[in-house]
Amino acid sequence: MSSWLDYTINGLIVGNVYALVAVGLALIFGVSRLINFAQGSIYLVGAYIGWVAVVQLHTPLPLTIIVVAVAAAIVGLIIERFGLRPLQNSVRIAPLLATIGISFVLDQLVMLTFSPNPRALPSQLPDVRFQVGGGTIGPLDLLIAGVGLTSAILLFVFLRYSKLGWAVRATAQDRDAAMQMGVDVNRVNQAVFGIAAALGGVSGLLVGMYYNQIDTAMSLQATLKGVVAEVVGGAGNVPGAVIGSLLLGLVESYGVAVFGTSYRNLFAFLLLVVVLVLRPNGLFASARQAPPEPLTGTFIAPSRPVRIPRWMLLAAAAIFAILPLFPVSFYVLQTLINAWLLGMLALSLTLVAGTIGQVSLGHAALLAIGAYTSALLSLTLNVPVGLAIIGGGLMSAALGTLLISPSFRLRGHYVSIATLAIGEIVSLVILNWESVTRGPIGISGIPPLSLFGYELISPTSIYWFSFAVMVVLALLQGRLLTSHLGRSFRAIRDDDIAARAYGLSLNRYKSLAFIFGGFAAGVSGGIAAHLYSYINHETFNTQQSILALTVVILGGLGNVVGAMLGAVALVGLPEVFRIAAEYRILIYGIVLLLLVRFRPQGLLGTM
Repeated sequence: MSSWLDYTINGLIVGNVYALVAVGLALIFGVSRLINFAQGSIYLVGAYIGWVAVVQLHTPLPLTIIVVAVAAAIVGLIIERFGLRPLQNSVRIAPLLATIGISFVLDQLVMLTFSPNPRALPSQLPDVRFQVGGGTIGPLDLLIAGVGLTSAILLFVFLRYSKLGWAVRATAQDRDAAMQMGVDVNRVNQAVFGIAAALGGVSGLLVGMYYNQIDTAMSLQATLKGVVAEVVGGAGNVPGAVIGSLLLGLVESYGVAVFGTSYRNLFAFLLLVVVLVLRPNGLFASARQAPPEPLTGTFIAPSRPVRIPRWMLLAAAAIFAILPLFPVSFYVLQTLINAWLLGMLALSLTLVAGTIGQVSLGHAALLAIGAYTSALLSLTLNVPVGLAIIGGGLMSAALGTLLISPSFRLRGHYVSIATLAIGEIVSLVILNWESVTRGPIGISGIPPLSLFGYELISPTSIYWFSFAVMVVLALLQGRLLTSHLGRSFRAIRDDDIAARAYGLSLNRYKSLAFIFGGFAAGVSGGIAAHLYSYINHETFNTQQSILALTVVILGGLGNVVGAMLGAVALVGLPEVFRIAAEYRILIYGIVLLLLVRFRPQGLLGTM
């Protein structure tokens, strides 16, 4: 019984930490209708500022909390003023993508400044435990609970009794009406981002002290947990975010008690998917709340897409095909092989996100399904590698579509959140299903690529094989998009209500898009598995999903040639010119920000 009380206390304490992140997300969503994916990065910044204050400057704990809150608030104000305010008149997907780019930039700046090595963050509090009933509680637990309660009270007083708080509430209820009544919405946005960032930064500090460790990879999980708690409680609902955070903390803690630590995150994302399917507006949202508007319907280029003559495409294909016949280094060939694999994933995503308007942030899960299926077929059943790769594509198409189908009834930001959660669930299932996937050990000794019994070992043969597969997939997708089916896809993307009025079955066409896209992604994952010879649950992660989305936007949403061009430009060129590896993700984030701000239609335009 005492252990369960300990788990309950732990769940409530962790829930308090999640609440600091989730409340900030809820405030921002309430005012701007934006899921701020940079909130976890501010949490990371707060943790490292706290480390500097505690370890380097030896500041007392109260001063440390104030320094972290102020510094994080300044970061939030800078993000709002220079990263998001210029996008006020853009389509709704643009700010969401900008926050993803900002998170990339902040995470990499922290990593470059402090190195990726974990650092110990002492709590500055006595290491004692007090007996409470059958459980125990420590000073740090009380501090976290006190900070959470104090923050909630101060936020309540601010929103209820201050003029700026009234303006925030008015803007959250009806932004246009608030503007007509003279509310300075820019000032409101600044205040909300400052408060949210301060809460996020303090949360990072408290988590670092609670676990006595911080590292540069902690931002993504913080964002995901904050988003889960916010959506469970109701997007934009501040009390709901608090209750959702506590519920999430308890679900995780009890899940760990029953199944073990490796299941902690799995329960969080399963809770999110269940809530999205059964009550997408959240547990505490009003039943009369209007459904969200689509994010992608108006994300169309103001100019015509660039039309590349067929002879030029054939010439480019011929040049790349004969490239290995010239004295080219293995490094260049390997770089382009990686570009071709990413190009296949980009073809999949540009069909799903660019053509039918389902912005997927968990597309790397399709890679993982294809990779594991192909590896297991070839290892355990001795299926020829070529057939195993096709089997991986088919499994990815079928299973991926089945997993994502609950999100077909969702719209707007909920689609992105659902796909992100499903991607994480796939990774966690791979981690824990040891009897099939071999768990954290991964799969090693995967047979090399082969075709008709001939092993493809040399860089030249692998290059030709991966390039040929990408070209075939591109030709098939190009033919698909010029057919009646492709026109139906674009009709749903542009206006799903009008498409439904014309008799199009939205779920059926979305399923078809994910089937075709899933096959291309699964084939890419299968080839990668045989190329790497070893895979585990971390081989295909969320970062690859974001990278693929950046490639798609760079080339142009829905643009087949643009997807391949974006893969070469974003992956191939930095490698060819030997830009240091530690700067690549920073480059990707900056590229995404510049594209969203100045060229949202991509290099070749949206199709």
